[in-house]
Amino acid sequence: MSVLVVGISHNTAPVALLERLAMTRDEVPKLVHDASTCAHVNEATVIATCNRLELYADVDRFHGSVEELSTLLVDRAGETTGAMLPHLYVHYDDGAVSHLFQVAAGLDSMAVGEGQILGQTREALRMGQELGTVGPALNVLFQQALRVGKRSRAETGIDRAAPSLVTAALERVGGDPTAPDDELDPTADLRSSVRGKRVVVVGAGAMAGLATATVARLGAEDIVVVNRSAERAERLAGEHGARPALLADLETELAAADLVVTCAGATGVLVTADMVASRPVQKPISFVDLALPHDVDPAVADLPGVTLVDLASLAEALHASEAGREVLEVRRIVTEEVGAFLAARRSASVTPTVVALRSMATSVVDAEMTRLDHRLPDLDPAIRTEVLHAVRRVADKLLHEPTVRVKELANETGAVSYAAALAELFALDPEAVTAVTRPEGLS
Repeated sequence: MSVLVVGISHNTAPVALLERLAMTRDEVPKLVHDASTCAHVNEATVIATCNRLELYADVDRFHGSVEELSTLLVDRAGETTGAMLPHLYVHYDDGAVSHLFQVAAGLDSMAVGEGQILGQTREALRMGQELGTVGPALNVLFQQALRVGKRSRAETGIDRAAPSLVTAALERVGGDPTAPDDELDPTADLRSSVRGKRVVVVGAGAMAGLATATVARLGAEDIVVVNRSAERAERLAGEHGARPALLADLETELAAADLVVTCAGATGVLVTADMVASRPVQKPISFVDLALPHDVDPAVADLPGVTLVDLASLAEALHASEAGREVLEVRRIVTEEVGAFLAARRSASVTPTVVALRSMATSVVDAEMTRLDHRLPDLDPAIRTEVLHAVRRVADKLLHEPTVRVKELANETGAVSYAAALAELFALDPEAVTAVTRPEGLS
């Protein structure tokens, strides 16, 4: 199995580009089909969300398949290759396994730990199975990724990480503005930072949805959801009794805002110091920037009456918090699961050779017993049985150490293919080796 991931996400691309790549449920099958028909692709499926579009493929050649899959994303975006490539990422083989496990566990989400991605990963597997584009390689990989995602949520509180991030930021806004950046004020009244205030939320993804729900619950008087896409702004605003607005109106919405929460993660800042300084009503305003890269120009913090809380100011405190510890525990689980999966995969890779070797030994024993029957046709059946058992024991003992060691050595790093060496030393028939893993019904 050689798995390749070519993708784009909120970590690498501006919101505008992600919105051009966004796909409806009915559009995804065509992209899966197009990926599966690429010359070097054996299996394929797609994870498509509002914040990511990733092609997963089992391939027989790295370079050719990278070019083919990248072209599919470039064409869909309507961009030139040169403009698109800086926003794409590629993971191959072991790196692809690690990436998918992190995605399923919620570590790569904008709202860390959100559970929706697990269902989206399951949907990618289901769709590939229904279309016939997912075979043994991706099926095993995605099934294990789903187990990793479930284990991460069952054994940790990772699903509380994103809510804790929003809460911690709002606590900082409502707390003592003179407190050190690395200390959250434990006495801050969370509701006082939101109740009765006019709140602007910038973005419409998972983190923006969480922020909108949180400020609504805490009693914000007026909530405005600002987004580049009117449809997504309307959908999120409608869920929480908020008002939608377009990104082009952001400067106008800032004029009367008390609190601004940004979660867009666009390339380039959305809120500049000049926009804030030029507000017609110069009243205190707080910014909570939960995006990476940041949406708010750090220079706004130097303006009078402005409070800015961003991920950097929360990082140390959150790292030491319960939510931060849960994230670290999920990272440990993912690392453990990746190691176990890769070890099992390497051991499995030598299984066909080991089976072929034992089949060859069995054939040699059978041939020698047939030869013995011809030379000693009157041999007592009981004695023949003992001879057969003795010859088989000899063969088993001779093969035991090589088969055990080849599985152990398969898990050691290095360029040597011990399975290939074993096949060469014992002159194994290549067809006998490949037949062990050949899908049923194929010849």
